[in-house]
Amino acid sequence: MPLPVHIPFSARDNMKTRITTLTFFLALFGVSGVLAQEFSLGSDVTSRYVWRGTDFGESVSIQPALAFSYKGLEIGSWASYSLGADGSAANEHDLWISYGFETESAGSFSVGVTDYYFPAPGGVGFFDFSGDGEGAHWIEPFASYSGPESFPISLYAAMFAHNDPDISTYLETTLPFSSDGVDLGLTVGAVTGESAFYGTDSFGLVNVGLSASREIALTDKFSIPVSVSYILNPETERTFLVFGLSL
Repeated sequence: MPLPVHIPFSARDNMKTRITTLTFFLALFGVSGVLAQEFSLGSDVTSRYVWRGTDFGESVSIQPALAFSYKGLEIGSWASYSLGADGSAANEHDLWISYGFETESAGSFSVGVTDYYFPAPGGVGFFDFSGDGEGAHWIEPFASYSGPESFPISLYAAMFAHNDPDISTYLETTLPFSSDGVDLGLTVGAVTGESAFYGTDSFGLVNVGLSASREIALTDKFSIPVSVSYILNPETERTFLVFGLSL
């Protein structure tokens, strides 16, 4: 079974074009007053689908996303589809729900759950919820923290609680910074112990990299975000240079 290729927060944020909606939900729920509800939609096109140091599909991929948020609650769906027929086994369609809150001095916090599902041709059906690596769903609770401007660091932790006999735990830290109008980020990700899922025998670094992103203006009113990421997986001794653009 292919491994999930999901980047829970920063990557999803980059591929979203946010659209505020008011009148639809006012009519739907019959609520008076203005509610801060928002849809997010968009798609990435990426030269390779690399998740936590592993390439899935060995192909250019299309990665659409759709989410709804209300105050700190967010419910969304994210997918990746290989353009190459040989990479169809790495197709992925996820659902997630999260709740976050922000403080002025301490930064922002978020907790949630991601459900990874792989709609490969002839693969396991969506309604198979069995475990031990045989079912259709890999359930992963997660927590994240983003520091304030005075301490701009991001921390992320996730653990597979269903369908993974090793209950694999992944930890990641990212240090964002900028230079000459380019947003940069240094990332280090590790698995805490033995995991067949990640191919580790013990604690191991699987995702070390540098990402760079900026917006390229096409007209006075329209620009396209583009990114390039250098990624090293010390466990597999593979490196990747990935290009992506967001629509």
